[in-house]
Amino acid sequence: MSDSDFDDLNANLSGFGSADDDDGGEATDGPAGPGEFDLSDLDPEQRSQIEEAQQAMEEARARLADVPAEVVVTNHVMGLYELAAIHLSAEEPDLVQAALAIDAVACLVDGLGDRLGPDAPTMVEALNNIRLAFVQIKG
Repeated sequence: MSDSDFDDLNANLSGFGSADDDDGGEATDGPAGPGEFDLSDLDPEQRSQIEEAQQAMEEARARLADVPAEVVVTNHVMGLYELAAIHLSAEEPDLVQAALAIDAVACLVDGLGDRLGPDAPTMVEALNNIRLAFVQIKG
């Protein structure tokens, strides 16, 4: 990646996940700018729905903040494992897609190691099992 690619990536990620993010489709009570819409243009029911959705999102973010990162990452590892298994168990296995998912699992499991917490050995075993299944199906 070039420096400009990193600059573009950083520009796209700036403010990502921040509670006061005001672009990318946020609702405002004032004049709408790029990527925004004006809540005053909505009828009361639509406005209520938007406000309820925003409240639900804030509550979900708060709950997620209370979960240790190792738990969230481990859940993602298992999701990628399942994705690989789905591609391998298809009537016509998609080895390219399975390999990508397996490589992603490997990046996390091998890269993070014991930082995955007490489930790290289970993640290593899962990675070894899905790799074995891939080799057996590939033939």
